[in-house]
Amino acid sequence: MVSTIVTGVDGSVPAAAGARKAAELAKAFGATLHVLSAYGDFEAETLEIGSEKILLTNEQEAQQTAQQVLVDLRREFPGVEIVASPAEGKPGEALVRAAESLHADIIVVGNKRVQGMARVLGSIARDVAAHASCDVYVAHTHSR
Repeated sequence: MVSTIVTGVDGSVPAAAGARKAAELAKAFGATLHVLSAYGDFEAETLEIGSEKILLTNEQEAQQTAQQVLVDLRREFPGVEIVASPAEGKPGEALVRAAESLHADIIVVGNKRVQGMARVLGSIARDVAAHASCDVYVAHTHSR
């Protein structure tokens, strides 16, 4: 039985297409979908505007990216339980680590178009497939 699905987004059209496929699978299985956006190593910057100080981090930006995809998916898949989160680290590593901590059954990744005969999958899909302890679904996310 599939109860937890993890997917990653980065604001790109192919990542959104992969997330949409993950939502379709979550709907079909009655699973919870975790939409993650990786942000590398934590970085923060403080901006001063007049007397106000605003802290900006790449973690906040990743949360906003994941949250926007969640909003878009909820419109199309209103009955699916979706959770949006930032994930520290490189995308492939972050997805695998999150899937392990969530005891995910499936990780859904896109197959961003990569040039060259030797590269069938994008580097993130290849990394996830090589290191995941659960099933990996590679969604077709580019037009031919």
